[in-house]
Amino acid sequence: MRRRLLVASVAAACALAVAVLAADALFPPDLGRARATSTVVLGADHAMLRPFETADGKWRLAARADEVDQRYLTLLGAYEDHRFFDHHGVDPLALLRAAGQWMRAGHVVSGGSTLTMQVARLLEPRPRGIGAKLRQIARAIQLEARYDKNEILALYLTLAPFGGNLEGVRAASLAYFGKEPARLSLGEAALLVALPQSPERLRPDRHPEAAARGRDKVLHRLLDAGAITPQEMAEATSETPPSQRLAFPFHAPHLAQRLTAASALGTTIATLIDGSLQRRVERLARDERRWFGDGANLAVVVVENRTRAVRAYVGGADFFGAAGEIDLAQSRRSPGSTLKPFVYAMGFDDGIIHPATLIEDAPMRFGDYAPRDFERSFQGTVTVREALQLSLNVPAVAVLERVGAVRLVASLRGAGAGLRFPRLAGAPSLPVALGGVGISLADLTMLYADIADGGAGKTLRFAASAESGGATRLMSATAARYLRDILTGSPLPPGWSDMAARPRHHAVAFKTGTSYGFRDAWAVGFSPRYTVGVWVGRADGTARPGHFGRNTAAPIMLKLFDLLPAEGDAPAPITAEGENALPPALRYFRREAQAAPQAIAPPQILFPPDGAVIDAGRGAGVALKAEGGNGALTWLIDGAPLAAERYAADTFWQPAGAGFARIAVIDADGRSAAVRVRVKGGP
Repeated sequence: MRRRLLVASVAAACALAVAVLAADALFPPDLGRARATSTVVLGADHAMLRPFETADGKWRLAARADEVDQRYLTLLGAYEDHRFFDHHGVDPLALLRAAGQWMRAGHVVSGGSTLTMQVARLLEPRPRGIGAKLRQIARAIQLEARYDKNEILALYLTLAPFGGNLEGVRAASLAYFGKEPARLSLGEAALLVALPQSPERLRPDRHPEAAARGRDKVLHRLLDAGAITPQEMAEATSETPPSQRLAFPFHAPHLAQRLTAASALGTTIATLIDGSLQRRVERLARDERRWFGDGANLAVVVVENRTRAVRAYVGGADFFGAAGEIDLAQSRRSPGSTLKPFVYAMGFDDGIIHPATLIEDAPMRFGDYAPRDFERSFQGTVTVREALQLSLNVPAVAVLERVGAVRLVASLRGAGAGLRFPRLAGAPSLPVALGGVGISLADLTMLYADIADGGAGKTLRFAASAESGGATRLMSATAARYLRDILTGSPLPPGWSDMAARPRHHAVAFKTGTSYGFRDAWAVGFSPRYTVGVWVGRADGTARPGHFGRNTAAPIMLKLFDLLPAEGDAPAPITAEGENALPPALRYFRREAQAAPQAIAPPQILFPPDGAVIDAGRGAGVALKAEGGNGALTWLIDGAPLAAERYAADTFWQPAGAGFARIAVIDADGRSAAVRVRVKGGP
């Protein structure tokens, strides 16, 4: 009989064990909530740039024990579960104590839950009750069997509620104290231990007095247990609890949003952004934007030349303003004259020009295309060096005619730049040299970093895990050296010339550009170590008369260089060579197969087109553009000459109000062209 009972008992025990194992295998703990953490974007120093809410609207930041102040862990263990490292998920003594308190008081005094049981409840929230408690016990045993103590503790540190949509000690520490939980004071640690007991009732931003009482309760219990001294107790209780929630870090928001969109939820993305530099660049961008006063914005990209690491990135100075979420550093805009250096680089590499080569800046036609300089005048015979430093249009177009617009575009694309042409534009043509193509600030800055790095084509690196992609070499080292030497002598912005003799920490070579109609102002500069790109304009692309690259974007670019670490001596300048020291073929640049002189075409209005409907709101005015004609051009609106700048091919007209208008242009020979437009909006 005893043998049968023994066999039956063993069989029953085995069956129970098999059933438990089967249940454990069939119904494992669900860690879905713990894995659904906030995506976090970090800087190169591992400091947080920007976290994101989870899909269910929580700030749930993953945390580990080694990332939290040891005093917090000591208080947590002493207050919540001082035998955490000794039990296997359930503490029988704590359960017996809780049961005795319940029987004596007639209500629940303490739940007797271990930290592991609390983790089980946080993973699978259920209404309180005996059934829920038994389920927590079973889950706690499962968790202890599957994970070590530090892993279970990390689950608690990630999931514990701290009021509102804050979950996890890291989110709470940032929201209430503005710092990571690795450096908490004793009072702060005690408050964070108390909060999960009643997250809404003890929220310091809503109930600061209740929060202080909850914190002090934790401290008194630890004082009674001898875990802290009376002096520590007095200092901790004297701390004033936070009265409001703080904003989470919000730096490089456009870049963070773009990188997050391409990553899985709950991931940690390490960028190459220099957090300290990023904050200073953002502050400068906000300060500069305040001076605009017309709704304009700006974007900034700072690149380390050797690695192509993006060290600072501003997609816009006001993320929460009108059109603030548009990443203006990725928007493709007309770059104005900023592509001219790459035209000349191809000429250097083709052996058709040298910095000392003489070239003509004079009225010149390229088929139907007759470019003029920004100042509406011509300089005559100049060197290539002077032509690029003064950003003269005709010489750049003449060189591009020789090297080929299609080749230039292929070269820029081969170096990794994304270019966009107007619809129905056909093959790339000569206006590319003057901005007849769309490119982003990020890509333009990348191309200038290629110049600074001796012409090697490499893509930008935004994330620490990304390698700088090897692109096609953009230009030879010689061409890059010529460009660096020429652009180091670019004219300084107005008001900066008297600072030219002031010692500076960077030898900056730079180029500016302005798109047609004053829509976009650009400045890109590089030193031996860094390249800085700046774009200024309106997100909607409307004109900003009087704002161009040299007076608007260049000063900001130079101020940004002053934020960067000082560098060593600049490379030695190239010894100036006169044209007579060059081979005869390089002394003077001549166009090949020039067409025979043609009769001057009559004036033609390019913009606005006939029948156009024009929005003249914001006081920006209407751009007027014409080509052709002999001599000075006169603009007339409904028969009356414009009061100012009427003798120019390009000008602006501010309508007096809505309605129809006839726009005409007349040249010195009396030949004219006219269009009729309808104006809406107005001042």
